[in-house]
Amino acid sequence: MLVGNVPRKVAVIGGTRIPFARGQTAYANVGNAEMLTATLTGLVDRCQLRGTRLGDVIGGAVLKHSRDFNLVRECVLSSGLDPHTPGLDIQRACGTSLEAAILVANKIALGQMDVGIACGVDTVSDPPVVFRKEFRALLMKAHRARSTGQKIGALLGVRPRHFKPQFPGVDEPRTGLSMGESCELMAKKWRITRAEQDQLAYDSHMNAAAAWQAGFYDDLVMPYQSLERDNNIRPDTSLEKLGKLKPSFDTTSGQGTLTAGNSTPLTDGASAVLLATPEWAAAHRLPVLAYISYGKQWAVDFASGHEGLLMAPAYAVSAMLSDANLALQDFDLFEIHEAFAAQVLCTLKAWESADYCRERLGRDRPLGSIDRAKLNVKGSSIAIGHPFAATGTRIVATLAKQLAQSSHTKRGLISVCTAGGMGVTAILEKA
Repeated sequence: MLVGNVPRKVAVIGGTRIPFARGQTAYANVGNAEMLTATLTGLVDRCQLRGTRLGDVIGGAVLKHSRDFNLVRECVLSSGLDPHTPGLDIQRACGTSLEAAILVANKIALGQMDVGIACGVDTVSDPPVVFRKEFRALLMKAHRARSTGQKIGALLGVRPRHFKPQFPGVDEPRTGLSMGESCELMAKKWRITRAEQDQLAYDSHMNAAAAWQAGFYDDLVMPYQSLERDNNIRPDTSLEKLGKLKPSFDTTSGQGTLTAGNSTPLTDGASAVLLATPEWAAAHRLPVLAYISYGKQWAVDFASGHEGLLMAPAYAVSAMLSDANLALQDFDLFEIHEAFAAQVLCTLKAWESADYCRERLGRDRPLGSIDRAKLNVKGSSIAIGHPFAATGTRIVATLAKQLAQSSHTKRGLISVCTAGGMGVTAILEKA
């Protein structure tokens, strides 16, 4: 459905997030609802939206308690927005909030609304821990009992083994491999060296530290729970320190290259961005930082071994460039989510490979190389952290501000890999 004759432009107005914190540190005693409410409230206050009705707020979490079945809507009700503002929960693993931004943008472009918020949140400090199915069945049987005797009879079936908790799974159900184990296989296939990975990780920390030092994040990050900055960034790290870390996923072959230092840490945090038509922004005296012009999703058949688990962004970006009639070299900035340094490097090598681009991406020539000086120049997930569903809108806000600040940049590319062999990508253009 299209209201009007042509799609409308969609502006990125601003973004806010709380500092990202390593799991079990600053946010150990708060959960998704508290973090997302704080973030939305911060964005509402920053953009003077109190009492304003928005078209929609879309976001979600990957690790979510059953009590948070309506998480986004509940957070909207506590954010200061007009309570008539709807809220929608979605989940596309690590691409959740970038997907949310694309969905909000599509609604605005189609004329279904003028303004909305995309957001995401995740906590590894307060995961949905459950008990095994047979114990849950006994509890439900006791709950349904009509008499005290029946209730006691059901509970008499409880055994000590039932009290062993089940934590959220980190393995892919189709392969039984963790994301790190899967990425280790990709690194071996693409011959990504440990030194290359450690260099990318080092650059991420240095770039993030420099961005904080220069004040870049001051108006993008709001203090929360006595934390003022992302607490994973290591400005004192070095290639020597990174090189001393032991492999984390392949610990027996002697050929493992993925470590805690060149992989994303488990992280808590939340982020949000405000999107609108430029006309709405002007009417509310809010600046337009950038425009979101394209988005693309893809999935790969990783379970059969045909493709690496985290290679979907290579396909999504290729397809998106075809949609936009652009080349990889037409971009001034690249924001590629660092799930693992190896994942980023595998993707870059795939784009440089004539065989891969021809056989897998259907191109008659390789996409080519990018200027590494344009990659994640304000740091990315290895340094800043990665609260799964919050990373996408963290990147959108970061890239939009970079485009707005520089007269020499006009276009940026976003790429996020996800569990399940999926990828979410987008293009932002200078206002």
